[in-house]
Formats: sequence, C-alpha cells, structure tokens
Amino acid sequence: MEYRVFVYGTLLRGELNHGLLAGAVYVGAHRTEPRFTLYALGGYPGLVAAGTTAVSGEVYRVSDAGLLLLDQLEGYPRLYGRRLIPTPFGRSWVYVYRGAVRDRPVIHSGDWRDLSRSGGAIRSMAIRNRRDPNDTGRRQRSAAQQG
Repeated sequence: MEYRVFVYGTLLRGELNHGLLAGAVYVGAHRTEPRFTLYALGGYPGLVAAGTTAVSGEVYRVSDAGLLLLDQLEGYPRLYGRRLIPTPFGRSWVYVYRGAVRDRPVIHSGDWRDLSRSGGAIRSMAIRNRRDPNDTGRRQRSAAQQG
C-alpha cells in the first residue's frame, strides 16, 4: 500500500533526515491551511494542531516500509501522532507533536527552513538530539541495546 505524507522539518529536501525518504516519491510542495502552530524544539520542529499558521512543506508518496521508518523516526505514536490533512495531491498524513510546548519558540512563518537556514547551531542540535530528550522510552531502548 502507498501513503502520502506531508513533511515540514528535518525530512525536507536538503535537511538532515531527508535520506530516510530515499525510496519515496516526491509529489510536490504544499502549504497547509492556517490551522497549526509550528514550534522549534531544538534540532527539529513540532507541528501542533491548533493555531493560525500555514505550515510549508513537501508531500511524498511512501510505501508501508517507508511509513514505518518515518513512524520510528518520529516516535509514533508516543511523541508524535498522525492525522490526515487535505493537500492538492489528496489527503496526506502529517506528524503532530504531542509533547509539551510551553516556553518553546514559535516559528511564525510556518517554514522550518527559515530557522534551519540560520546556521550551524540548529543543524548540530539536530545531529545530537534527533529525538526529544523527554522520550525516555527511546533512551531506555538505546541503553539496553548498548549494554
């Protein structure tokens, strides 16, 4: 089965995790309806399904295996949930952040690249902290695998 997925952060072309979409088909660029808030969570963004911001991103067609890979990156269903949104290419999954956003900076433009273009600090954070530090399940799994 194939799915459409709207990506808006480190999975975008030219960004750190884009390689995970190597087997996917680029469908096109899209800007959502203004119903969201995009937060800077360190080295990656989190989209929250409340607000008045239109978020910029790209739509890809992925396989079952591709969706599973993205689910793993996003910590689905614990750290991020998924919901369908309308796009010109048909309904597409988007990952919605479930963590705390209090005191997190808002990306008012709705475009992660506006922030990621600002320099190496954001990119190096993404490399060090690919996951939310509050995702203790991942840290415990990693420790068990190393030990």
